[in-house]
Amino acid sequence: MSDLKPITGQTKLFGIFGYPIAHTLSPLMHNAAFDAVGLPYRYVPFEVAPDRLEEAVKGIIPLGIRGINVTIPHKEAILPFLDQVEEEARVIGAVNTVEAAGGRLIGHNTDGRGFLESLREMNIDLSGRRVLLLGAGGAAKAVAVVLARQPISEMAIVVRAAERGKALADRLTALSPRLKISLWGPDVQRNFTADPGRPTLLINATPLGMKPGDPLPFPIDLIDSRWSVADLIYRPLETPLMAAAKEAGARVIPGLGMLLYQGALAFEIWTQQKAPIAVMRQALRKALLP
Repeated sequence: MSDLKPITGQTKLFGIFGYPIAHTLSPLMHNAAFDAVGLPYRYVPFEVAPDRLEEAVKGIIPLGIRGINVTIPHKEAILPFLDQVEEEARVIGAVNTVEAAGGRLIGHNTDGRGFLESLREMNIDLSGRRVLLLGAGGAAKAVAVVLARQPISEMAIVVRAAERGKALADRLTALSPRLKISLWGPDVQRNFTADPGRPTLLINATPLGMKPGDPLPFPIDLIDSRWSVADLIYRPLETPLMAAAKEAGARVIPGLGMLLYQGALAFEIWTQQKAPIAVMRQALRKALLP
């Protein structure tokens, strides 16, 4: 990877809105990608407090910012401030990518498709799978909507807040009436039926695992060696859930893949160029590996 090119009067700006934002790896990934394809672009983090989000969004066009990513806690809150929301993002009810084009702000969501691409990369066959989805936040909704359009057989949503879980379940039922949707509380054992031979994909879309000492988001003794287990968390690279699932003999899908591919899709929306996946992956792994 070459050194980053200097900022000049021709440099175009991209970035990410979040709060907090110090942990983000997106600038490393996108700046490496811009440099690799020779674009005079730079990507920077913007720490935007929730009560300043509308002001920040209103500044995108006047400042000449060409596009932004959106992360916690703004993915849903940003919707009213956009000029247009693409169909997939509208169905999900959350935006993670904003395109500034023709003086308008257009909201997209690449999270779900990024996750799906990470499964394809790992050769995960979704046909007939039972999906156990932990969480119902912005990332969980993106993953759920994309998976509901795949040939899975059932989805169980495991949530602490029943109201939020029901809203997601109702959305999925409207989107895919053939799909069996279940809503489980945090006491998974009360709903869980052991079926060792059944193809199952467990997805952690909660924050549990980001901080040392976090409890595991799912009872490890329920995981079968024939399952596939995905974690949307990418830092640490191997979460406690990933380590425990690997120990149980399950196939694991780390969060790095979703981070990579959702970023690649955003890059392509902004630049209309093919994303340099290998360069972006290298930048992420360099940041995450000791």
